[in-house]
Amino acid sequence: MKKKLLFLINDLSFFISHRLPIAEEALKIGFKVVICYGELGNANPNYIEKKGFQLMSIYMDRGGINFFKDIKTITDIWKKIKSESPDIIHLITIKPYLYGGIISRLLGIKCVVSSVSGLGTIFIKKNFRNIFLKNLLFPVFKFAFNHFNQKIIIQNQDDYNLLVNWGVLKPPKAILIKGSGVDLNKFTNLDEQIGLPVVTFAGRLLKDKGVNEFIGASYTLRQRGIKARFILAGEIDTKNPSSININDLQKIKKDNFVKILGFVKNIPDLYSKSHIICLPSYREGLPKSLIEAAAASRAIVTTNVPGCRDAIIPNQTGLLVPIKNSKKLADAIQYLIENPKKRIEMGKYGRKLAEKEFPIKKIVQIHLRVYKDLLN
Repeated sequence: MKKKLLFLINDLSFFISHRLPIAEEALKIGFKVVICYGELGNANPNYIEKKGFQLMSIYMDRGGINFFKDIKTITDIWKKIKSESPDIIHLITIKPYLYGGIISRLLGIKCVVSSVSGLGTIFIKKNFRNIFLKNLLFPVFKFAFNHFNQKIIIQNQDDYNLLVNWGVLKPPKAILIKGSGVDLNKFTNLDEQIGLPVVTFAGRLLKDKGVNEFIGASYTLRQRGIKARFILAGEIDTKNPSSININDLQKIKKDNFVKILGFVKNIPDLYSKSHIICLPSYREGLPKSLIEAAAASRAIVTTNVPGCRDAIIPNQTGLLVPIKNSKKLADAIQYLIENPKKRIEMGKYGRKLAEKEFPIKKIVQIHLRVYKDLLN
């Protein structure tokens, strides 16, 4: 009889972009795979079902904490997990790994994998609200991360240290996996295109991802007379408290310093037309946009924060700048614009790093080994 693997995630489009190859390989080796998701995002459910997966939608609002909505989410997760009774459950993103972790313990699910893809806004901003929320969530994390047969996947050393020191994670349960991997075969146009340097930001348009600093750097470089094109490839996220709003978006378009592309599906093509990839984020797990930049053989400018600094080799595959500092960001981008040989060299080292650390096959096999160990 086939073992059943159930994925629980808040957004189906995030599953497709970050976890689909794991599910495909699990299906190939004989698992029955069920994908339980909250929101669709940009995903097409038919695309997933045609691959042979069972899809189940649940009620989940990923936009912050709302007691009444979350009670409905918890109830729905309980019903789905109980009815499916999986042999192993893989919980991805914060509400699934907290609520799903608690429910899996109470229902006696045999094996649990919890993936921490960054720790979010409450671990970035040290204000009263976030301190209160952290204290409130402490027992939730502690219970969700203490199933008798569980692995917690962490993407960077800082998040590991934080969770261990906070007292919610026992070191033997943790496994460090650097990101969600990248299909190197999709990144083949490795040489830079001739022309005006293009600086690209790819991701959701969140303040916590450094969108304002990216725009500020473009203003600064324009004032300095540096010629380059700045591109934002991403959408606003109304469910995220850190998202820029429609008025912000309209102002950016009106100022015309930065071109907004919206959601871009073909990242290899986008990066092949770019010269520098920039992510001035405030904190990450291990950003896919940066490991894809390395795969595309592009120099990176990012911030010296957890997750971002783990995705590069400083001064070899990219440059690190201080958080929330558009001037220093502009300085780093200008350096790479004015030193194309160094920029190209960094890109080539980045490709070697991606080939060594981030190939999708390597990441998939590590996950399958985790499943096997738990089932045994």
